[in-house]
Amino acid sequence: MTKRLSDYTTLTFDCYGTLIDWESGIWDALQPLIAASGRDDITRAEALVSFARFESARQAQTPEMLYPEILTHLHGDLARHYDIATTSDMNAAFGASIDQWPAFPDTADALRRLKQRYRLVILSNVNRAGFAASNRKLGVAFDAIYTAEDVGSYKPNRRNFDYLLEHLAAEHRVAPGEILHTAQSLFHDHVPATRAGLAKA
Repeated sequence: MTKRLSDYTTLTFDCYGTLIDWESGIWDALQPLIAASGRDDITRAEALVSFARFESARQAQTPEMLYPEILTHLHGDLARHYDIATTSDMNAAFGASIDQWPAFPDTADALRRLKQRYRLVILSNVNRAGFAASNRKLGVAFDAIYTAEDVGSYKPNRRNFDYLLEHLAAEHRVAPGEILHTAQSLFHDHVPATRAGLAKA
């Protein structure tokens, strides 16, 4: 039987790409590198595809690394990929760019409406401080926040979803059937959420 939204008590969210416009944030943060290169042949779409490829590799290889450090290394990866000179200061600035990434225009209003009826939970691939900066744009107090820093791995690792389920059960007495996971990414969220037995949107 198809469940209705009202059948759930808890909505879990990916943050970046779902609530925060990470594509615009990443592209904007890459502009100093691109401008310094004088290149006009690097498109947003191609840069984001390259970023995603390097990001997945870094997260799998160094799951203990905090996300701002991942970003710092990714800036160097992208510079080498495009054969552009970078500096440690430029790499570090890119690593610290999370708090500048914008929320989607309708995010805060939608979350405030949902908060009136549902428990709201974050399962994010960033670190605690990075999410705290983004949270100021989201307009609600989440009932629980679980980050890659807490888990020690990055989605799509199944550990992240097991951690979510274990902690929601222990801390909030939430059963898996009460949870609807909401995310944009098939790779990071929908596929592993399905394997974890979660409903998704």
